[in-house]
Amino acid sequence: MDFGTRLDPGTSTALLDRFVERGGRWIDTANCYSFWMDPSGVGGQSETVIGRWLAARPGVRDRVLISTKVRQQPTVPGKWPESAEGLSAPAVRSAVRESLRRLGTEWIDLYWAHAEDRDVPLEETVGAFGEVVSEGLARRLGASNHTAWRVERGRAIARAAGVAGWTALQLRHSYVQPRPGVVLPESGHRLATAESLDYARSEPDVDLWAYSSLLWGSYTRPDRPLPEHYDHPGTARRLAVLGEVAAETGATPNQVVLAWLTGGDPAVVPIVGVSRTEQLDEAFDAMELRLDEGQRRRLDEAA
Repeated sequence: MDFGTRLDPGTSTALLDRFVERGGRWIDTANCYSFWMDPSGVGGQSETVIGRWLAARPGVRDRVLISTKVRQQPTVPGKWPESAEGLSAPAVRSAVRESLRRLGTEWIDLYWAHAEDRDVPLEETVGAFGEVVSEGLARRLGASNHTAWRVERGRAIARAAGVAGWTALQLRHSYVQPRPGVVLPESGHRLATAESLDYARSEPDVDLWAYSSLLWGSYTRPDRPLPEHYDHPGTARRLAVLGEVAAETGATPNQVVLAWLTGGDPAVVPIVGVSRTEQLDEAFDAMELRLDEGQRRRLDEAA
């Protein structure tokens, strides 16, 4: 998210190099990253950095998979959300070509609808995304910050129309959860719910991706305490068990959270944002951690 804005291009490309060195495959970005950080008032900085990195390293494109999104790019600089591009057919057609141009690639491996757009008929959006695949501009499709019922309706529309449909769902999810019923200050975020987890568990061709999986460093950094809306008794109980399992395994709390996500049912693909090499290495090392049945049960049952 921060490539080309909070993180300068040199730092960004060094992280990308280390990512590939460690065997990383998926790079997740969005066409709007990060309009709120750039003086221009529009996004595209992250895609541009990734594109320049790919261009400077022949052969790397075949070793990585690129995931990017459409929906939130301001069409008027500095005017968001009122000028966000939306998910009309013209918006999707234009945005995918702009993302391909910035990324310097001929295809996107997974193209996401970044958020719902209920001002546009779902049939129009689904048709436009299907067109992106039929034209070879993307290989898979996903829905980010969508309710499970909207995803399923969209998939049904795609099946009936004979076009590619969404096969991935991206939501905010982590081990510790906000208070039930709280209104998130990040208005565009949609939390994974019991329903969406059950949906991903029940649909074998739907992958569940989780953003903010490490809660901005709050599991391990005293200078980044959990926001107020995480202040409830369940948080204290979960953090206590998390600390116990981390001590037992010799892993960091972040690594236990990542292992809990990836090894659960459904298995979750956690998106990890990093700004330093040691954070990237910590995440990769977490992929070697295996929680035993008792540890997972204790983590699951703490509430």
